[in-house]
Amino acid sequence: MNKNNLNKSFYLLLLAIVALIVASCARMGSPDGGWYDEEPPYVLATSPMENAINFDGNRVYLLFNEYIKLENAQEKVVVSPPQLEQPEIKLQGNRIRIELKDSLLPGQTYTIDFSDCISDNNEGNPMGNYTFTFSTGDHIDTMEVSGSVIDAETFEPIKGALVGLYENDLFEQEKNDSLSLVKGDTIFRTQAMIRVSRSDDKGHFNIKGVARDKKYRIFALEDMDGDLKYSQKSEGLAFTDRIISPDCYPDTRLDTIWLDALRIKDLVRVPYTHFTPDDIVLRMFKEKMTERHLVKTERKNPEMLGVFFTYGHEYLPSFRPLNFEAEAGIDYLVESNLDKDSITYWLSDSLLINNDSLTVELGYFETDTTGTLVQKIDTFMFTPKLGYEKRQKIQEEEYKKWQKAQEKVKKKGGMYQTEYPRKALEVKWNGTGTVSPDNRITFSSPSPVALIDTTKFHLMQMVDTVWQDKPFVIEKDSVINRLYHIVTEFNEKEEYKLLVDSFAIRDVYDQLSNAYSGSIKIGEADNYGRLIVNLEGVSGKQFVVQLLTSGGDKVFRQIISEKNRIEFKYLKAGDYYLRLLIDDDGDGKFTTGLYEENRQPEAVYFYSEKIEVKEKWDKTISWNPNNTRLDKQKPQAIIKQKGEKKRQRSNRNMDRARKMGLKFLPNGTPVTEDPKENKR
Repeated sequence: MNKNNLNKSFYLLLLAIVALIVASCARMGSPDGGWYDEEPPYVLATSPMENAINFDGNRVYLLFNEYIKLENAQEKVVVSPPQLEQPEIKLQGNRIRIELKDSLLPGQTYTIDFSDCISDNNEGNPMGNYTFTFSTGDHIDTMEVSGSVIDAETFEPIKGALVGLYENDLFEQEKNDSLSLVKGDTIFRTQAMIRVSRSDDKGHFNIKGVARDKKYRIFALEDMDGDLKYSQKSEGLAFTDRIISPDCYPDTRLDTIWLDALRIKDLVRVPYTHFTPDDIVLRMFKEKMTERHLVKTERKNPEMLGVFFTYGHEYLPSFRPLNFEAEAGIDYLVESNLDKDSITYWLSDSLLINNDSLTVELGYFETDTTGTLVQKIDTFMFTPKLGYEKRQKIQEEEYKKWQKAQEKVKKKGGMYQTEYPRKALEVKWNGTGTVSPDNRITFSSPSPVALIDTTKFHLMQMVDTVWQDKPFVIEKDSVINRLYHIVTEFNEKEEYKLLVDSFAIRDVYDQLSNAYSGSIKIGEADNYGRLIVNLEGVSGKQFVVQLLTSGGDKVFRQIISEKNRIEFKYLKAGDYYLRLLIDDDGDGKFTTGLYEENRQPEAVYFYSEKIEVKEKWDKTISWNPNNTRLDKQKPQAIIKQKGEKKRQRSNRNMDRARKMGLKFLPNGTPVTEDPKENKR
């Protein structure tokens, strides 16, 4: 009889014995039925044996001491080296059967990592992280590599990322291949990773079964299509040039001995094997969608024709009317966002606005099947959601309602309107009220502005109880369409007011703005705090320093500077957080990475502590972002991905013993007066 048959016979014998034991003993713990079961399940036998070598089967059996349950097995169980076809995992009472669908690679250490998904069936006591190991070769590789995966921009932990290793020799061979014309290596795009793990809810990963005598490169991937390699730009990825050399050394760590659920009995040093490296931080990003395709065209409103692309281009689409005549700048205006991937054609001719079917020929650049930008010409019909007749009917109904309302007022002898009021331009105003000395007043229009009559704007300052004119200029925002700034210099503790006459702003549809008035009171400097940040150990073309609100998800204020000294003035008292972007390309925003060019995303850092700003106080911090590991930088208070609550063994026996007036031993064993009832 060969070794495998002996193992199977031994397993079947144990299975029969344990099945009898489990059948006679398995029951829910309760006060009436004895003490609660607080012990986690454990493995009685396996087939093949734990750490077996020269294994050539395709099924693995795990036998436990009691009935168990698996939670999120498909998500948490990871087989390494990975299999393209997912293994079949079946729970059968107190045993688990794993059927490996793919052929096993020769001479490899295989690990089946169950994470924390195994617990007992009755009380849910978790077994803890469990990994089953075997080898198809003549030895077991025992090294481990661990670290974290975080989002490159937000530093949020990435859950469920596939983290894997390639042997470094593959990359060296490709570098030495003189016939290779590919820019950057292709291994990550063409070959599956050889050893893998999956990041948990805190972004942590641990790759087991790694060989000690080899060097590796490490990658992380949001594997959307399950092919174990980077194959599409919608997949998140992370990589590093760091060469991984697995090693280990004997070490000790503090372990807590608990007296009960609340009291610590002792802290002891426990020896363990320390595997390295254990400090790898992978910054995950998604490459910019450079493949340009038309997403949609729409006519949300009768006067707006919208065209949307996946990616912008330096040249806007050509626009040729087919069933109407129109001239750019006269009959329509062209407006695009900063990235030039969203274009709006504002129709200014009423005949065009009232035409429900406008046919346009658009010429634009689009990526073809070979990945090349080519010019494409298409014809599109733009139809509004509400047709002309429907709009006319709505306007007639509104007019009739207005007419009836005026007649009602007239009969009562009140003041009534004789002309139907024209729709006003709804301008939004911001920056009035009690504000800081660096405040700016802004206004925005819902449609393109044709004229701003500055003579109808009146900014005044209270001087010795007399209102006096205050000089100002109106500037158009360089980024946001149809946003304007009223720029002047405000003095603290002074009062100002802004008066805007009717018809000061006119849009391209001849809609006119209503009158506006706003009071402005500039606060005292003593009502604010100041934050000075001295950056150390970093360099770059320029820095983007962002002050975040207490929730951490909103940029309260941003300063772009080439200097290492950043000063935030006039801050309200409160809690803030800091984020730093090394803006190497000088565009004032985060730029993602590009694997083909071996380009990492722009560096981002978080100040690891909450910053408290007080009134009348200047707070100065010296910040060297390199002093704290990246995955430890973002303060816990503003991390959104908090992680699942760790499952722990229950301590209900302790509570029950107290209620019964019984002693409870330090090892968690309740003691009764009857020795037969004592839990062993």
